[in-house]
Amino acid sequence: MTDRDTTTTAAPVAAGTDWAAWQRSWDRQQEWYMPDREDRFRIMLDTVEAFVGSAPRVLDLACGTGSITARLLDRFPEAVSTGVDLDPALLTIARGTFAGDDRVTFVEADLTDPDWPHRLPHDTYDAVLTATALHWLRKGPLTSLYGQIAELVRHGGVFLNADHMIDDTTPRINAAVAIRDRARRDQAMRDGALDWADWWALAAQDPVLAEPTARRFEIYGVHADGEMPSAAWHARVLREQGFGEARPVWASPSDTLLLALK
Repeated sequence: MTDRDTTTTAAPVAAGTDWAAWQRSWDRQQEWYMPDREDRFRIMLDTVEAFVGSAPRVLDLACGTGSITARLLDRFPEAVSTGVDLDPALLTIARGTFAGDDRVTFVEADLTDPDWPHRLPHDTYDAVLTATALHWLRKGPLTSLYGQIAELVRHGGVFLNADHMIDDTTPRINAAVAIRDRARRDQAMRDGALDWADWWALAAQDPVLAEPTARRFEIYGVHADGEMPSAAWHARVLREQGFGEARPVWASPSDTLLLALK
C-alpha cells in the first residue's frame, strides 16, 4: 500500500459541545427508518474481519457522523479509518466526535467529482464501507463511483454497501413491506422518535450546527434525486467495474448488505 503526500484541512470544532449526544440522536433517528441497523453493522464488521483481519485500513465512504468508523474502532482498536463526505453538518459532528484520535482522518469531498480519490491520504484500502448513502446517486454516477472504488480496494480487499435496494419484480411484497414499515414508524413517532425532517430542524437550532446545516441544505436540498436499484443490479455493475465477485451477505425486508470482493 502506498501513502499519498496529501493533507486535509479539518474545520475547527467547538469545545464543550456534547458530540456523543448528537451521535446518539443521529443513531435513534436512523433507527426510525432501519430497526435492523445494528445487525447490518455487525455483519459488515464480521465480513471485514473474515476477509482482511482485525487491523484494517478502511475507507468510510459517505461517512456522515462517522457511524461506521465508531463501530469499527470499538471492535478493532488497531484499525485506521478515512471518512469522506460532503455534508458539512454531519462532518462537524464526526470531527468533534473523533477529535484527537490519530486513527481517523476526515476528507470533505463530492463523490460525483472525478478527482475525489486524489484527496484521500492513501492510494489503497483493505475495505471500503458505506451505509444508507449511495441511494442518493442515480445509476450513471453510481456506476462511475463503483469503478473508482474498485481501483481503491486492494487485491483481496472488500467493498460493503448497506442500503435500500428495491426489487421491482416483487411489487406485492414491496407493497406489504411498505405498509408494515409505515405502521412501525408511526408507532415510533407516537413514542417520541424523530424523523429525518425533525432531526434536521433540531440541528438547525443548535448554535454550533446551525451554519453547517444551512450549508448542507444549499448543497443537497431537502433530498437528492437518487435511485434504489436491486441488489442484482449492484452486484452486476460491481463485477463489470472490476470486482471479481459480488453478492448480498445479509438482508432485511427492505435493506441489503452487499459484499464485493476484489
